Amino acid sequence: MSRFLFAAFILTSILLTIFSYAFVDPNLSYLSSLYTGFSLHNRPSASLIFIFIVSFLYLIYFLFVREAHKKNIHLGTVKKVIFITAALLFFSYPAMVSYDIFNYTTTAKVLFGFLENPYIVMPIEFSGQEFLNYTHAANKTALYAPFWLVLTGIPYFLLSWNFILMMFGFKLLVVLFYLLTLYILWKESKDVITVAFFGLNPLVLFETFVGGHNDIVMVFFALLSLILLKERKLFFSMGSLVLSVLIKFATLFLFPVYIYILWQKIRKKAIKWEKVYILSAILMSIIFFLSPIREEIYPWYFIWVLIFVTLTKNTKLYLLSGIFSFCLLLRYVPYMYLGNHFGLTPYIKIGITFGPLFLLAGLFTYLSLASGRKLIK
Repeated sequence: MSRFLFAAFILTSILLTIFSYAFVDPNLSYLSSLYTGFSLHNRPSASLIFIFIVSFLYLIYFLFVREAHKKNIHLGTVKKVIFITAALLFFSYPAMVSYDIFNYTTTAKVLFGFLENPYIVMPIEFSGQEFLNYTHAANKTALYAPFWLVLTGIPYFLLSWNFILMMFGFKLLVVLFYLLTLYILWKESKDVITVAFFGLNPLVLFETFVGGHNDIVMVFFALLSLILLKERKLFFSMGSLVLSVLIKFATLFLFPVYIYILWQKIRKKAIKWEKVYILSAILMSIIFFLSPIREEIYPWYFIWVLIFVTLTKNTKLYLLSGIFSFCLLLRYVPYMYLGNHFGLTPYIKIGITFGPLFLLAGLFTYLSLASGRKLIK
């Protein structure tokens, strides 16, 4: 079984990487030779292929985690799958369903190239620039906190002479933090299931290796902060938390966790770390579900929650969050099929996201009631 799952992960990663180039933007001149228009002119087919790839990835993912739980899969196998999958997906087209990576490169260009303040000056103000053809948020000032902008200076200064290399340099920056996050998870848990559950979750893989989102960087520093606090390194813990907040402000919601931990220390009471991780997951769930106030629920935001769910080692939470992450990835399908964000699209997204959860909740309720009736009889 482990060999089959290993091969399935690799083959599906290859398929996803190839398929991602069906979404090359026609305005991206750097990859014009790869533009086919397939995703624009064959929307039903593109949607079905995407659903198949995502569904198959989740099937082998759940089987893989189950085999790890049965101790049929060891750390060495998990490492191989992660590194080979990472190497393959790294070369996927990063703007398959989100243009955030172009926002990163363009903001870096404004800051380090034009030496302008990206919190004041919008990219659209630089008329005639090539990046205006493919950047979807050119009419907005910087969307991210200062420390992320500092980090983007690394790939910009090293690779700005070649756009394609710079684009993949930004992805590499994100991938390095993904690997560091897995290292911390292993160091903290010494558990193969923990590493496999988070590291091979298709949403994490897709949003990190395909989309190149910076959320994994934010959660790395948040997780590191808690681990340092557990080791009684308060100063470094607070520093790491501040860095996390200075990437995305979402981790401000974790401050009650630190108040609880410090209060327990003052009272000289034992800290139940599983409770800390559950509380962290709840707090990040709050900001996750509040995100539609600003725009909408984006699938990659769930990484904020999933990282802490992983450390709870709670089987029911694993199952629930795994199913929910699957539903979140399917949120891309309505736009992929219909080609717009209006009309029925937002309602279909809501149905896809929460419909299966309500059905699952109904099933659990029914089974619980049925079990209760049997006990009464």
